[in-house]
Amino acid sequence: MGMALETNTTDHSPVNDMGRSGQQISTLKRRELQAPLIAELIRGFAAEIGYEKAMQVAGRAVEQDAIRSGKMMAEKYGGNGLQELVCVLIEGWAEDDALEFTILEQTEQGLSFDVTRCRYAELYEKLGVKEFGSCLSCARDPAFIKAFNPRMNLIRTRTIMQGDSICDFRINME
Repeated sequence: MGMALETNTTDHSPVNDMGRSGQQISTLKRRELQAPLIAELIRGFAAEIGYEKAMQVAGRAVEQDAIRSGKMMAEKYGGNGLQELVCVLIEGWAEDDALEFTILEQTEQGLSFDVTRCRYAELYEKLGVKEFGSCLSCARDPAFIKAFNPRMNLIRTRTIMQGDSICDFRINME
């Protein structure tokens, strides 16, 4: 990773969102910094306890981080409705051109969008850790969205990370 892990006492996330200059770093940059170390940890655990078990443990840890993040983002945006989630999408997930997407529908009861380019998938491929990409990024989404608003449900049947041409996000309010 190259730098020490810090805990920001206000957001309780495992890695501070601030770079050395004190400016916030993007989600894509954070994943770039985290992925090599996390991949090595998973590989090391897999050698000791087996690949499937190591991926289960990693998945649960990533899910817990996504839950913390979802709650934190609802607080940051002062609400947890679909409009605030669109802000998270634009200002967080897609920052630094990390995602190219098209919003297909946005109503009071649902948000549908397709991601047509995912630089997270490209990043993991470039770093040689694509096998962990779904665990590190895609698997976060359902837990994040549920923590952001417990009435929201994500239905996604395709992801670029797994070789599809798009990621189809369909978020509905219960």
